Amino acid sequence: MKPSLIVHGGAWNIPDEAVDDCRDGIRRALAFGWKILSKGGKAIDAVEAAIVILEDDPTFDAGIGSHLNRDGRVQLDAILMDGATLKAGAVAAVERVRNPIRLARQILEKSEHMMLVGSGAEKFAAENGVPLCAPEDLVIDRERSAWSRCIEDSHAAEHHIDHEFGTVGAVALDAQNHLVAGTSTGGTCCKFPGRVGDSPLIGCGCYADAESGGVSCTGHGEGIMKIVMAKTAVDLLGLAENPLVKPEDKCWGIGWGTRTTPSAEAEKGGPQAVANACVRRLAQRAHTTGGLILLDRSGNPAAAFNTSRMAYGFVNPDDSFTIAP
Repeated sequence: MKPSLIVHGGAWNIPDEAVDDCRDGIRRALAFGWKILSKGGKAIDAVEAAIVILEDDPTFDAGIGSHLNRDGRVQLDAILMDGATLKAGAVAAVERVRNPIRLARQILEKSEHMMLVGSGAEKFAAENGVPLCAPEDLVIDRERSAWSRCIEDSHAAEHHIDHEFGTVGAVALDAQNHLVAGTSTGGTCCKFPGRVGDSPLIGCGCYADAESGGVSCTGHGEGIMKIVMAKTAVDLLGLAENPLVKPEDKCWGIGWGTRTTPSAEAEKGGPQAVANACVRRLAQRAHTTGGLILLDRSGNPAAAFNTSRMAYGFVNPDDSFTIAP
């Protein structure tokens, strides 16, 4: 099995001045993840490594650089899911974990539970070797300034010149045919303390099933939750005929021909058509914006979004990278 990797840094109205930083972050995440996969490493290691890079990059709304909630604090969410077992590890509303995707993995591998939140999640982290940090270590000047303007005036997109909202994620298929997906986020600016969006919820912000594919979502969390977008995408990937996929979904997106022929994929509504259909449904049924990345069970990548731009990238069959925007 040829390994495959796709990552994203969020679908939002990325300004021109932030494009280079987004592309650099995506490139580094792909490089770290692909180094693992190309040497025969595990999909779970590649997904974790790629997401850690993005969590540590203040360009993105995850880990360092996340938005502040109404109380001026960072609360982080993340999930990691194994497509073979359908087991997930998820964490929500943590304030003292720099890399919540690492904690999500510990929950996946060591806990009988699938989601832990707040102080309970932090206690589990301390008991299982995940370092804790001071809450203020997660706050950067850019986000403190944006939060202050929102509090003084009212929350508005123009206060967030780097990112209004966003999420990071990755999906990997390794040489042993193991499929893993993960998502991590800092959520929305000025969110009510304790708010949890789609990102750590199984089937909403992330889903992986070895029989169909793996997905990581980004965008307006409440809207993504309404249509359970990640699970919807995976279910469509597993169908011989996809009832939600329309002819127009088969002709736009990141393109065809990465691992299969365009005609064969178009006939059955392949991964790109599925991605397009899900984003169309997000707009039509939830009336909001977002995007997703996915791999089908054979490792074919796709990405779709209805914002002006999305930061994402994937590894081509010749080991080169395709990076957007």
